[in-house]
Amino acid sequence: MCRKYVFLALLAVLFTGTAQAQWISAVAQRNTDTDAPELPQISPTPMAEDALVFTDRTHQYNDIPANLLGAQIVLTNNDNKNQSAYELDVTFSANATLYVFVDNRMGGSPGGKGVLPVITGMAWLANMGFVDTGDDIGIDESGDGTINQYSSIFSLSVKAGTTVTVHGNTEGHGGNMLSVAALGPKLAAYNPNPANGEKYLETWANLSWTAGDTAASHDVYIGETFEDVNSGAAGTFRGNVASAFFTIGFFGFPYPDGLVPGTTYYWRVDEVEANGTAKHKGPVWSFWIPPRTAYFPNPADGAGSVAVNASLSWTPGFGAKLHTVYFGDNFDDVNNATGGALAGTTTYNPGPLKSAKVYFWRVDESNPPNLYKGQVWSFATLGAVGNPHPSNGASSTEMNAILTWTPSDNAASHQLYFGTDKEAVRKAGTTSPEYKGVKALGAESYDPGLLAWDSTYYWRVDEVNNVNANSPWKGPLWSFTTGNYVLVEDFESYNDIDPPGPGSNRIFDKWIDGFGTTTNGAVVGNNLPPYAGRTIIHGGAQSMPLSYNNNLKFSEATLTLAAGRDWTREGVANLSLWFRGAATNAAERMYVALNGTAVVYHTDPAAVQATAWTPWVIPLQQFAGLGVNLTNVTSITVGFGTRGNTTTAGGTGQMYIDDIRLYRP
Repeated sequence: MCRKYVFLALLAVLFTGTAQAQWISAVAQRNTDTDAPELPQISPTPMAEDALVFTDRTHQYNDIPANLLGAQIVLTNNDNKNQSAYELDVTFSANATLYVFVDNRMGGSPGGKGVLPVITGMAWLANMGFVDTGDDIGIDESGDGTINQYSSIFSLSVKAGTTVTVHGNTEGHGGNMLSVAALGPKLAAYNPNPANGEKYLETWANLSWTAGDTAASHDVYIGETFEDVNSGAAGTFRGNVASAFFTIGFFGFPYPDGLVPGTTYYWRVDEVEANGTAKHKGPVWSFWIPPRTAYFPNPADGAGSVAVNASLSWTPGFGAKLHTVYFGDNFDDVNNATGGALAGTTTYNPGPLKSAKVYFWRVDESNPPNLYKGQVWSFATLGAVGNPHPSNGASSTEMNAILTWTPSDNAASHQLYFGTDKEAVRKAGTTSPEYKGVKALGAESYDPGLLAWDSTYYWRVDEVNNVNANSPWKGPLWSFTTGNYVLVEDFESYNDIDPPGPGSNRIFDKWIDGFGTTTNGAVVGNNLPPYAGRTIIHGGAQSMPLSYNNNLKFSEATLTLAAGRDWTREGVANLSLWFRGAATNAAERMYVALNGTAVVYHTDPAAVQATAWTPWVIPLQQFAGLGVNLTNVTSITVGFGTRGNTTTAGGTGQMYIDDIRLYRP
């Protein structure tokens, strides 16, 4: 509620009829339904999963063909669906392909994926030269993740400077209004195989992709870290090839000894044009090969509140044929156990468990003649100490993290153990240096002080109740690792609770944009929950969507810093943020400002058109040279355009920001 509905109305003002974009420059309509007052809009958001379809509905695109990702969307009005005389003029500023999506229920067809619509009443499609691509695009009509209907995709090649008139549906049908998108030449490689993030079950691979439209050859980069492949670090360039595939994991090819189980591989393809100098950098893709040991335990390692009738399961290790399970309530017994029975299933029933108790288990994997010992996992049943924060195994934890947990049902107090030596913390007693004292019931938190950079810590909470002879109850061992950076903002804390709901923490209430102003064209967040970005993210689970409209405006959003204002601690020297734009964005300078005054601009106005996550690293001395006291940074601003400009017309676009951090040199 609240702002999200106002935002829909605002779109009609911000994007009415025209937009500065790469392919479509203007849209206009005629012969509309009397119930359809909304104007068509050039969406500021490129084609992606969950992108909006209409101006007057919450319908979203899903199951999108890979070749359409990044397309420029025209938001039509669904109330015009029965207007056969409807006309939509689409004006192009660049060569492109125009796509029209026709509901597969058209003309009385039963609809569904792969079911052709009956278009005898839409002769204009064939008369204008539109071609059925054979592909379908899904539409989720309620935003609940369920595809309710599919539309067939028709295409037409269009030259720059052309205005194409798209006409209406067959009159009297029961489907959705047709929808429209456009896409220029795809210059970067796309549609990777293995798919990005895929779990891969071989020790060799034929990597393949769909080549960019102008590619004559392909530069291939492969490595084991995102950063190395993204930057093209030494050793990651594997060669230039003429075909859109590349073999690895065989003798005579990269990784001649085979790909290694338990490893994530990153790869990138830059498309090279015929002149050999024009290159189009591709996104970094990845795939991972499972380890030979068992993984993904259920219950998860360190889980709490597990039911006393729980059954255990896991994902088998790479190539595993048989499995041996060891289970008990003592870590050392489980860790040292040998000689267990082999089984062919990946589940184990330990029998009835006791409440408020910690259990340990281990799975060894066998691929004869090899045996792979698993790690010892733990979980706590209902009523036991649990719910650690930071979560067990968390990485990139803030260096000022406060430890919290949920007490057991039997606890009257807690004994806390903390340190950097895993075995020392596991075995520690009340006379050990790892022992940090007693915490009272109701005070389930511990401040370890400022933690070390890029370090792993272990902790344990034993529950105490002196009236019970079994006290204390030893807790599971938890761990977390701090980042090799100082966190400024990761956008993970924001929620979708509208005021005055308790705990409301909406992203646009902290990052203050130009909503309701006449000089600042920035709008933070999605128009409907989730307000933070959860589809296009760089790290974690959320990012910040940030649209800009620089028509006689500049666009920026500002966060006031409540903590972490000393940007000299830990020897940090660089500010880093990740951004992602769209090919349809108007070229506008991106900038970062500190303390409301010191502004640093990105050197490339076209950076906002990057379709892959891209880092921007700014030496902090640039801000210091502009008068910023780096020991007291009070605010950070991310903006687009020329700050303060209200006299020069600019363009529009949609950006995503994530993972703002401080790094050492």
